[in-house]
Amino acid sequence: MPKEIRYISLMSELGAGTRGASLGFDSLRLASFDKDSDFFNRYPIIKVPHFNEQLFQANTDKSAIRLGHILEVFKQTTQAVSSELREGRFPVVFSGDHSNAAGTIMGIKDALPNKRLGVIWIDAHADLHSPFTSPSGNVHGMPLAMSIADDNQEMKINDPVPSTIDIWNTIKGEKARVKPEDLFFVGVRDTEAPEDHLMAKYSMPNITTAELREMGSKAVAEKALSHLNDCDIIYISFDVDSMDPSISKGTGTPVPGGLTKEEARVLMQELVKSPKICCLETTEINPLLCDKGNAMAEAAFDVLKPVIEEIEKN
Repeated sequence: MPKEIRYISLMSELGAGTRGASLGFDSLRLASFDKDSDFFNRYPIIKVPHFNEQLFQANTDKSAIRLGHILEVFKQTTQAVSSELREGRFPVVFSGDHSNAAGTIMGIKDALPNKRLGVIWIDAHADLHSPFTSPSGNVHGMPLAMSIADDNQEMKINDPVPSTIDIWNTIKGEKARVKPEDLFFVGVRDTEAPEDHLMAKYSMPNITTAELREMGSKAVAEKALSHLNDCDIIYISFDVDSMDPSISKGTGTPVPGGLTKEEARVLMQELVKSPKICCLETTEINPLLCDKGNAMAEAAFDVLKPVIEEIEKN
């Protein structure tokens, strides 16, 4: 029976270091006009409150910027994602910055608390920092540390204020939502030492762009699903900076050496054929940084349209 999809617009950019990711969903809709103008009319669009007005307020702790308001976003996200999953629908989340992925994971686990969750993270970055290790304090570099509940204090460089630690512990919860061994990275190529430490500590697999080209996207999808075979459900997070900046620089942290549109499309089309896939998220489209009109959103739409159509069939 085909899946019933719901689009979730989650345009918080509180976790980013640059402005403009909150325009990501609108830029995707603009990209759809000449390619498939009915695409975003097919399913209801649920809009999650974003609190982006807090960007104009002073920060209280440079080790995890605006973490308190990001927690409020996560609460709203949890409710939206959990509600759709409980109703048996498939959430397709369009996110501002990548910190929001932690809220999506919270929503998945809220709806399916007894299911073992695997994560396929398609990204240039590992996003495994904590307030104790982050060199920037931008929370979009922290969602996976939140989800595996690891402070990584053995690599500590910061001393967060007590209020930040309290909020961080609230977000982590009483136990990890995702086991470290249930992460699978594709395309990660820009990490700091604390992230490298965790990836090595837990033997987290990362398929590089060169390896993907040697293996082929279909084989990488098979490898990811095989690695997560013991998981009951799987979530895919697609950061557009996993693609090469030659496509567009319309994302906050572009890194050379990324995937082509075709490689990303085939990878995700193969992945979503698995009945274990329960949620897809796309993030970090920033049209204000785009050097070629709306090219990043257009590229992302070219990737996502066939992927979502594949979800519709399964």
